[in-house]
Amino acid sequence: MTITRRDVLLGATATAALVPLAARAQTSEVVIGVIYPFSGGSAQQGVDAQKAYETALEVINKDTDFDLPLAKGEGLPGLGGAKVRLVFADHQADPQKGRAEAERLITQEKVSAIIGTYQSAVAVTVSQICERYQVPFVSADNSSPSLHRRGLKYYFRAAPHDEMYSAAMFDFFDAMKKKGTKIETLSLFHEDTIFGTDSGNAQAKIAGERGYKIVTDIKYRANSPSLSAEVQQLKSANADVLMPSSYTTDGILLVKTMAELGYKPNAIVAQDAGFSEKALYDAVGDKLEGVISRGTFSLDLAQKRPMVGKINDMFKARSGKDFNDLTSRQFMGLIILADAISRAKSTDGEKIRDALAATDIPGEQTIMPWKRVKFDEMGQNNDADPVLLQYIGGKFVTIFPPQAAIAEAVWPMK
Repeated sequence: MTITRRDVLLGATATAALVPLAARAQTSEVVIGVIYPFSGGSAQQGVDAQKAYETALEVINKDTDFDLPLAKGEGLPGLGGAKVRLVFADHQADPQKGRAEAERLITQEKVSAIIGTYQSAVAVTVSQICERYQVPFVSADNSSPSLHRRGLKYYFRAAPHDEMYSAAMFDFFDAMKKKGTKIETLSLFHEDTIFGTDSGNAQAKIAGERGYKIVTDIKYRANSPSLSAEVQQLKSANADVLMPSSYTTDGILLVKTMAELGYKPNAIVAQDAGFSEKALYDAVGDKLEGVISRGTFSLDLAQKRPMVGKINDMFKARSGKDFNDLTSRQFMGLIILADAISRAKSTDGEKIRDALAATDIPGEQTIMPWKRVKFDEMGQNNDADPVLLQYIGGKFVTIFPPQAAIAEAVWPMK
């Protein structure tokens, strides 16, 4: 029997038809959607986030030789060295705009996963869209505890939530009381979106359990033009500790109004957000010597883990700033997501989701003071240990927990 060229071609075509398209097409690029506010009052958070993700992208796509997932070698080894490309979208701090942008990224930009979003209220709608399309969503910097408790299969958060952060605050109060510091009364001050509401609820619950008295609990309208009435209430209550949960614009207004009305609390222990932002300290830092904020990142860690300082230098070259609690979480969020995509050896949403669920990264292979990154059945990492930072002499130093602290707390604040 004579085999002709035509027979060979037909046979090759038939064989190829049996091979799945995904197996035949070598993935050269993986597209990830990044949703943040790039306009409006929160635009600076979006700008800073973009620099953090671009820093992570450099680690992923180039050979940087750090002790981090994907840092050695170029691209995603599980996909033959495929490079990651980011597509940025502006949600304008609007949950419905976030919903629309998430759907656009999935249906038009064909992203394999989405990461975001700064505001927890936007994370609610973005994660719902991701769930509908079975596209993984990494909640890089959202801290509302309710986000991971909605039964979503494609939702993941590596960083702590506000119940974990608040518990660390009260551990600190307990430790200070044992040293003789008077901490009995608290004033809660929180904005009215899901972030502030969940934070206030968490703090009120733990205060009751630990025996602290809440003398005033104020929920105010986010982006209020005036906080004079609220600050008068805080001043009258005169609690031992003021605990604000506010984004940057509100935080600046709060501090300015406190100065105008002569309210000087013994201590401010803030739920991060605006109180981790350079913009706030540029505006009113002279009035905040000794303020304490919770966090997940401390540049002090560079003393024990030199790569932290080197990666911070990479970020600073792009942004002109050091990593803070938000930008460090954003950086690690993309590293964790890209690592899962590489281990999935696929851009299929379900396979990436399964790889995320199987994540187990030792804390030493992060830039954070965490034990490890391992998600529970709800997509939450419970091994992300918070720290407390105090603003002293124009910079933050770690004051709690003792194993991470490099300084004693200054109390009361100056």
